[in-house]
Amino acid sequence: MQPIRFRLAALFAALFCSVAHAGAQREEALSASVQAALHGAISDRVAPEPRFPSPAERINWLSEMSQRLVTRIPDTGERIDFLKTVYYEAQRAGLDPQLVLGLIQVESGFKKYAVSNASARGYMQVMPFWVRQIGSPDQNLFHLRTNLRYGCTILRYYLDIEKGDLYRALGRYNGSLGRPEYPNLVRAAWEKQWAFAPLRIARQETTGPTQN
Repeated sequence: MQPIRFRLAALFAALFCSVAHAGAQREEALSASVQAALHGAISDRVAPEPRFPSPAERINWLSEMSQRLVTRIPDTGERIDFLKTVYYEAQRAGLDPQLVLGLIQVESGFKKYAVSNASARGYMQVMPFWVRQIGSPDQNLFHLRTNLRYGCTILRYYLDIEKGDLYRALGRYNGSLGRPEYPNLVRAAWEKQWAFAPLRIARQETTGPTQN
């Protein structure tokens, strides 16, 4: 049997060195006004409970999504906390929570400590340059809410500059603007794995990516 220190080291490596094979957002110069707006959007405030349209929909959504996610996040408490955070941060950014789940599936496979070859980090594979541009040095992109706050804010920003075109916004998010593979993968994951008909979303421009 291996000494415990070696087994712990192997566990640490598995957790912190999980590699995601996603693309990477490209660093672009931001105007001072955009930087200020994005900085305000990711400001680290305590997140309240997500607001569902009704108590019944809250129960139904969490129950259904939890069942679909159980093999990826086995711990019940961790899974429910993750789903509540996804719903809250997506709602805060005007995104469909199921879209965010689809993006996370493609970007990191729901691995909290995933790191891509381009150094993108966490569930939503956020590039570290965003912390320098719009955040603060103490923010940890492996922290659940921090990662989702950044990821949803960045996708919202890309949607806004692309005037609601989710196909192009996803291309920007992945660093593959103009190529269909990534938007199609996210759309397929969203529609086939995470669709939830009763959910009403805040902004209709996220109903689906356009096709080129």
